Amino acid sequence: MTGPVIGRTLADSVPHWPEPARPPAGAPNVLVVLLDDVGFSDFGCYGSEIATPVIDGLATKGLRFTGFHTTAMCSTTRASLLTGHNHHRVGMGCLANFDSGFPGYRGKLDPTVPTVAEVLRPHGYRNYMVGKWHVVRLTETGPTGPFDGWPLSRGFDRYYGFLDAETDHYTPELVRDNSHITAPGTWETGYHLTEDLADHAIEFLAGHHVGAPDTPWFMLFAPGACHAPHQAPQALIDRYDTVLAKGWDQTRRDRIARQIASGIVPADTELPPRNDWVQAWDDHSDDERRVFTRLAAAYAAMLEHTDMQLGRIVDFLERSGMRDNTIIMVLSDNGASQEGGPHGFVNAMGPFNGINEPLEDKLANIDAIGGPESHSNFPWGWSMASNTPLRRYKQNTHGGGVRDPLVVSWPGRIGPAGSLRHQFCHASDLAPTICELIGVEPTVPFGGTGFASAIRDAEATTGKSVQYFEMFGHRGIWSDGMKAVAFHAPGTAFDADVWELYDLRTDFNETHNLADERPDELARLVDLWWREAEANQVLPLDDRFGERFAENATRHLGDRRHFTFWRGVGHVPTDVAPDLRSRSYRITAHVDFAAGDEGVLIAHGDPTTGYSLFVRDGKLVHDLNIGGSHQVVESNRLIPAGTRTLGFEMVRHTEGFGNRRRGVGTLLIDGEPAGSIETENIFWLLVSWSGLDIGFDRGSTVSNYRGHGVVDPFIYTGVLERVEVDLTNDQDLDADAAGQVELSRE
Repeated sequence: MTGPVIGRTLADSVPHWPEPARPPAGAPNVLVVLLDDVGFSDFGCYGSEIATPVIDGLATKGLRFTGFHTTAMCSTTRASLLTGHNHHRVGMGCLANFDSGFPGYRGKLDPTVPTVAEVLRPHGYRNYMVGKWHVVRLTETGPTGPFDGWPLSRGFDRYYGFLDAETDHYTPELVRDNSHITAPGTWETGYHLTEDLADHAIEFLAGHHVGAPDTPWFMLFAPGACHAPHQAPQALIDRYDTVLAKGWDQTRRDRIARQIASGIVPADTELPPRNDWVQAWDDHSDDERRVFTRLAAAYAAMLEHTDMQLGRIVDFLERSGMRDNTIIMVLSDNGASQEGGPHGFVNAMGPFNGINEPLEDKLANIDAIGGPESHSNFPWGWSMASNTPLRRYKQNTHGGGVRDPLVVSWPGRIGPAGSLRHQFCHASDLAPTICELIGVEPTVPFGGTGFASAIRDAEATTGKSVQYFEMFGHRGIWSDGMKAVAFHAPGTAFDADVWELYDLRTDFNETHNLADERPDELARLVDLWWREAEANQVLPLDDRFGERFAENATRHLGDRRHFTFWRGVGHVPTDVAPDLRSRSYRITAHVDFAAGDEGVLIAHGDPTTGYSLFVRDGKLVHDLNIGGSHQVVESNRLIPAGTRTLGFEMVRHTEGFGNRRRGVGTLLIDGEPAGSIETENIFWLLVSWSGLDIGFDRGSTVSNYRGHGVVDPFIYTGVLERVEVDLTNDQDLDADAAGQVELSRE
């Protein structure tokens, strides 16, 4: 019988209950911990002096892989991990920040390709996602979606996290399921996003244990650490000031020595020369070394802090009895980031809008590093050390961009405990591996190759024979132990790229180029790369930065120049908010004003950059916060009671030498000027990566209201009907520079 029999009465009817989906007998739970921008050597068990005892403990009882590879960027590795395919194949050629209009570069997961969560769901699994998503177009992350690319539409039953590439850890862009929410705390109350994410991971698992204790679960736990901004408790940062004072050169030497001693790298592995444009530590001044150390300390503290939160999740699994049948995989999505540049940043938001951050400013703000008024990233030298002993960084297809740590733990099921695995494997191989370990056959074949055999047996072969790489024109291909790789300078001819050849079986970190010795082998691999590229939607090659971002923004905005925000609209992410960069604009708030009314009318940003229009002490105030430099104008008269329009107009200078950063800002009461400010710094390339709110300033605020005795989030106490923003069609945006800013967001 395939269904119920429905008669006239119960006596001649037969009920039917469909058989529920059942997982394979003994199916394990799966916890995938995906860290962000963490280098090959940054875990303690991979050679680091950073304290990661929880991850190290998982490795001691499990396995460490030395040949695990990713895709060189955040969105792309996540796409491969989730789908079990190469990232171009599923439409995520580089970033979720734009749609290039070609199949491999849509900025959103191909809806016809199932995620691992969608594969597991018909087999009875419950699926939970906590943390960074970043595989849907950012223009689709607003209050109206569309939601078909959000986690709940891609196989996950619950979601708590952020959709963007990065977020401030004290004022995060939070989403719960399909709704934007305000963080349940602030820096002043002790809030930190990573702790919040761990809380919700435990909440989801505790709820699962109550509602379906005999049903297996899959969870992707993806904290923002250690992507910039590097933010962590000050006590942890202080401790690493001492640990890392030795500098990046000694750190590299110490790490490779530990890697050799533990077998992570072969005994004959050589430390390559410093990456291009990285100076010797000793060649920097005392002040530079002090700042660089503090920036690295914030990164290290953030990683240790994340390890502590993972420890809380693992402890819960143990206390609840779920740990013994839970596979845990801990990995990073790419190598350490090069976005900090040669000198790093205390607050990168200023330079993005034309305000340089000289060493003196870094020193003056050194105590802010890691806190809510910083947007810090460490310099190239420390990123190079994080990737020890590999060359180059995130974005590149050399080892420093694509070779990452992978720890796998499953108590009593894999071993011997603490052993190493040296087989080549890739992010696209994780989903098929998970399904192999569970005993699930996907209805649609994966593109990746499962390596469950290597987990079970150190000598096993996986059947994987080829893997290509491509990111912004950087290219690479691995085939049976040989790797060809080409660094691509943006804007140059692809045919001019110089291909290098390495035997990874004897040259772990690509230091002995065999291109001249084995030209036939190199030619074979380059030809193979082109075939793989065609088969996986990599073509056409496109190394443009600015143009793609500019085209996407223009296409998304279209002819729209008017925005209306009604009070109660909820949080609006930056990519859906009005684009005020390098243009003139007007903001108009419609209020019914009474004496004593005060608060924020509209605010976009956080302490590092943004703007706020608010009422205080009966006057209208606007704070243009460019990289932490508060350019405040207060109305020259009190606001009269009654129905009013309260506004601010920015007129960008167009005369002279075309300086995109100059402008005149004017406060408006009922459309009449009420005070003005002339500035050399308007929003040039960036407003903020924190979003927009109406009627209050959430989290870590744009302006320092507290300095005037005001209580954050400075909720507007009067009648605020709506706020309108009108954009003038005079935008003069430096597309290339804006593209580089967006890359720093990744």
